[in-house]
Amino acid sequence: MRKMLSTGVCTSTIQLPGKVAVVTGANTGIGKETAKELAQRGARVYLACRDVQKGELVAREIQTVTGNQQVLVRKLDLADTKSIRAFAKDFLAEEKHLHILVNNAGVMMCPYSKTADGFEMHMGVNHLGHFLLTHLLIEKLKESAPSRVVNVSSLAHHLGRIHFHNLQGEKFYSAGLAYCHSKLANILFTRELARRLKGSGVTTYSVHPGTVDSELVRHSSVMRWIWWLFSFFIKTPQQGAQTSLYCALTEGLEILSGNHFSECNVAWVSAKARNETIARRLWDVSCDLLGITRD
Repeated sequence: MRKMLSTGVCTSTIQLPGKVAVVTGANTGIGKETAKELAQRGARVYLACRDVQKGELVAREIQTVTGNQQVLVRKLDLADTKSIRAFAKDFLAEEKHLHILVNNAGVMMCPYSKTADGFEMHMGVNHLGHFLLTHLLIEKLKESAPSRVVNVSSLAHHLGRIHFHNLQGEKFYSAGLAYCHSKLANILFTRELARRLKGSGVTTYSVHPGTVDSELVRHSSVMRWIWWLFSFFIKTPQQGAQTSLYCALTEGLEILSGNHFSECNVAWVSAKARNETIARRLWDVSCDLLGITRD
């Protein structure tokens, strides 16, 4: 049943010796499977994780399975801009290149809470954290071109809205909708990033991985029950990683930079996700929140 519902498979045979990749949230689920496949193809892979101890266990597992010892773990807490800046500073001092950045980590349906910098948790981790990380690594990506940025979004973006007057959820809050809003932000970020990077050799894509059996639903007992009830219809993490891998690896995809993908194909997005005015405003607001000088 899972195979029937998971039609997208990354068929690229490209190998990655000498290439460098960073995968956020790579100690579990889709991120782990993405990192494992990149390592299998010979890349030097950084597992950017909040839980370093768990990350080390996963790194050893990947090293054993793939035979690639160039699987490294580094601390990255996307709920804390100091951690993001420290990760980027150390990475840039350690590596001369970066060819693939997979912004995979995320939170879903958290009770209302804020990041270390006062951002609503979904918007702070899923959007602003990756926005800052990408900003800090973008020059290295340009220097290493051709290179790619893959942002993991969701079909849930269709229910999302960017409420600029309530971006931090202080006026009204719904855990489910907050996730949707942040996933819409991922797509808008991808589109605006692609526009700004045109001609640089860096391309970017957003992806819907499908409904995947992962730790993402850990904050919701209702969602965990639904996941269990429909377990035969839910993808494995390996199946869920296919579209991320497709966008990271498939040759000739550069012309589709800025597009959204599902099941290894270009996918339709909501009207809100296609709104260039909202995308540019969100970019500017994100810069202001993060203390980044606007271009």
